[in-house]
Amino acid sequence: MLKIENTKVVGWEPAIRGMRNPLNSWAKSDSYFDSDKNAIGYADLDLMRRLAAAGPVHAKYRRMIVVYADVTAPLYWWKEADTYKVGTVANSCSTMHKIHSRDLTLEDFSSDHLDEESMMILLAVIKQINKERKIYIETKDKKAWYNMIQLLPTSYNQRRTIMLNYEVLTNIYQTRKDHRLDEWHTFCDWIRELPCFEIITGEVKDDNSD
Repeated sequence: MLKIENTKVVGWEPAIRGMRNPLNSWAKSDSYFDSDKNAIGYADLDLMRRLAAAGPVHAKYRRMIVVYADVTAPLYWWKEADTYKVGTVANSCSTMHKIHSRDLTLEDFSSDHLDEESMMILLAVIKQINKERKIYIETKDKKAWYNMIQLLPTSYNQRRTIMLNYEVLTNIYQTRKDHRLDEWHTFCDWIRELPCFEIITGEVKDDNSD
């Protein structure tokens, strides 16, 4: 399970301005930006596409297009996502400080692929964690707190607010779009919904589409 909310993309104006610095071609820019509406012009988009096709050395402008989003995903997915450290920032909900704040339920975990036997095991683990939580709340016994932390499966869903950029997303898309985890397919589908996604994916966008 992976859920992405509150997506925000910023930095188009300085990215395009910087993109045109090498050839002093600012006068050819046809994009429009104000506080209410941003519109990427055809000439600017065409140049972005050509530079993206030429590779990351030529598409340095992608590093200046910044994306913010809230992502809820299991810990096993975050372990893989954490390999993309360059150009990223993340603030997460604290497992260490909040795991004892309430009883855990099945909805706190990604369990959509579990068979019946494995589901029973997960439910038993959740039950034990909640038992240790009760002990910890009543006694403040550090052993019970450690039991909660060390019993917690990697299927536990954690929410993080992330900041990354189009260059990082290009790397993610190329290396993860065919990954076996469903969560990566959901993430790559989200990438294809971003503005001017073709400068990330290299896919051709139909300019006549709505």
